[in-house]
Amino acid sequence: MSAHITRRGFALLGATALAAPLAACGSDEQPAADETAAEDQPVVLYSGRNEELIQPLLDQFTADTGIKVDVRYFDSAEAAGLLLEEGDRSPADLFLSQDAGALGAVAKAGLLGELDADLLGLVPEQYRSSEGAWVGLTGRSRVMVYDPAKITADQLPSSVLDLTGEAWDGRVAIAPLNGSFQAFVTALRVTEGDDAAAAWLEGMADAPQLEKNGPIVEGVASGELEAGLVNHYYVYEMAAEAGVPVEEYGPALHYFAPGDPGALVNVSGVGALGDSAEKANVAALLDYLLATEAQTYFAETTFEYPLIEGVAGPAGQPALAELAGPAIDLNDLDDLETTVQMIQEAGLA
Repeated sequence: MSAHITRRGFALLGATALAAPLAACGSDEQPAADETAAEDQPVVLYSGRNEELIQPLLDQFTADTGIKVDVRYFDSAEAAGLLLEEGDRSPADLFLSQDAGALGAVAKAGLLGELDADLLGLVPEQYRSSEGAWVGLTGRSRVMVYDPAKITADQLPSSVLDLTGEAWDGRVAIAPLNGSFQAFVTALRVTEGDDAAAAWLEGMADAPQLEKNGPIVEGVASGELEAGLVNHYYVYEMAAEAGVPVEEYGPALHYFAPGDPGALVNVSGVGALGDSAEKANVAALLDYLLATEAQTYFAETTFEYPLIEGVAGPAGQPALAELAGPAIDLNDLDDLETTVQMIQEAGLA
């Protein structure tokens, strides 16, 4: 926990100590009234995840617990930027991000408090903050989606670095404004260095650029695009929306070679602002998101990898343990600002 958060914690502790004698002098009913008022407060959630994917789960949480959730939807990088701007003045209790990089940027600024050790212990060490500032909720693998009618299996590149070669010039779409792409570029910086990452971005200058991953998959399905870089689950989501089995939808997935930066296994995750995790309603939502019901929802509805034990992964996909991304600590994906600057300097955003 940062020194800043610790000072805030001491301030709250002091306020509680001063309030205790006053409460003792008042009515015996007052503490119960205060507790009831606190329980009635909604959890304020800044979500970098799509409303269509996360809102049904939050609605179920409210139905199950009676706790309301005030959700404000953003892109993950946008939400992180807003939290950095708001600082301690932010009304947010929780930040739900589609990638570890945005969570890391907010944690690096000292805005996230330490989560409960038991909650953190539900998730493997590689999928949570080393300082306890955030915890992964789902796993997602970077892949290349492609049209098998235009690209044969023997033509597929072993490395994402190959995509800047002449053979792939202008053929592989990207979403430079999307948080998952930015997290991948940050991983590329960590594994290959800034100079190599800048060269790769410049080499992708002729790539078709779309705003999000979904339209890339739709473009491949319609034949307008040959291929694109996305997270693994989009093909399954798009097939489900189209009402057809994934095998009949069209686009296929290519997993880059083990250890390649293009095979990054990232997480969606959540962190609590300041001391918000100490609030009963906030703690209840955190527990809910890492309970069996929610983790099963993610596997069956959003086709992501659950991160707790005892919940089966999404059908038809490699097991999480089989995915071999680059040897990288997700905590090192926290320099989002430089990554965005490099993407812009390459003319990709």
